Amino acid sequence: MHLFATGWAWYISGPLIFVTMALLVLLGRRFGVSSNLESICTIAGAGRLAPHFRVNWRNHAWNLAFIAGAMTGGLLTHLLGAADRIVPISPHTVTTLASWGFSHDPGFAPNALMGTAALSSPVAWGLLGVGGFLVGFGTRWASGCTSGHGISGLADLQRGSLIATMSFFASGLVVTNFVLPTLLGY
Repeated sequence: MHLFATGWAWYISGPLIFVTMALLVLLGRRFGVSSNLESICTIAGAGRLAPHFRVNWRNHAWNLAFIAGAMTGGLLTHLLGAADRIVPISPHTVTTLASWGFSHDPGFAPNALMGTAALSSPVAWGLLGVGGFLVGFGTRWASGCTSGHGISGLADLQRGSLIATMSFFASGLVVTNFVLPTLLGY
């Protein structure tokens, strides 16, 4: 059987997330990916340009280790064959993607959107730039990212995280059903 023939079962991944979050709550730590960007900017010397980055990044070293592990795990997963896995998607989605000009490529994302050829397009660079700005702005405005609010904040029963997570999902639905079809229609 191929290593990536199936994903992890909910009864394995769910308890692992629970144990991780319980430990973080007991240790008084919060999980989130966006805080790592702040730490990386601080390490790179951004504190000379903006007071926001004048923080002690060592307080977040454990979270940087998590991101390094996630990146290493992603690389190992790719090298061990996940890129060759054909992701099963619904026939309706295949038809919709085809109407937008995308074939059902093996892997986790259409090569037309995520492949190296897409990066030769100035439009793709523009969309990446605008999208990156909007994600960064939204992350700062919401005081955290989707993983921080959706996993850590909800586990901590924070009302703001519930509102943020509901907003993330609502925005995703609007973009998927209205913005993306409009952009890809051009």
